[in-house]
Amino acid sequence: MRVLVVEDETQLADAVVRGLRREGMAVDVAYDGDDGYSKATQTRYDVVVLDRDLPGKSGDEICRTLTDEGVLTRVIMLTASGSIEDKVEGLALGADDYLAKPFAFDERLARVRALFRRGSERRAPVLRLADLTLDPATRKVERSGRRIELTTREWALLEYFMRNAGRILTRPMLVQHVWGLDFDPESNIVDVYVGYLRRKIDGPQEQKLFHTIRGAGYVLKDEP
Repeated sequence: MRVLVVEDETQLADAVVRGLRREGMAVDVAYDGDDGYSKATQTRYDVVVLDRDLPGKSGDEICRTLTDEGVLTRVIMLTASGSIEDKVEGLALGADDYLAKPFAFDERLARVRALFRRGSERRAPVLRLADLTLDPATRKVERSGRRIELTTREWALLEYFMRNAGRILTRPMLVQHVWGLDFDPESNIVDVYVGYLRRKIDGPQEQKLFHTIRGAGYVLKDEP
């Protein structure tokens, strides 16, 4: 699942991002409305967590634009006010859910997951590459009918690879999108986890899907 958090309170935003990433989600963050608008319209997210009161473009403007342009992303609108009037206004703009501050992280997590399940009903959620399938809604991974059990971090890494099948992913890209960290050239965390996935995904008698691009990174593809 890919989520965008648009929140100008940096400590709150960073705490939410860390929590969602611990749940295996690929999360991007924007701290102002202009950056949030750019990311929300240039990248396909499953859920956008959007504060109404933002510097630059307002959350209302971003939500209205996504609705007008027919973007299928589900939106959770955040506000400092929990009044019925504010909730009605937010939903009228096209938001799918509404959450007043302060809130418990577990509640936001439950709302994000619920919206993702609703969103998956209107588009095919299963990702496929050759005989490998990944279902984001059920977190089920199979290859030629063989069930593959993954850890939370392995799941997030494989989902990112499958959403970018055929594209070379560099180590900095993988660290940023899966771990939410700045790339440390001395760290081998990406190589270790790609190794875990290779052993689980590419069986001895199966076509190799993971490929190392020397000096660049890795690519998931169904070509030799």
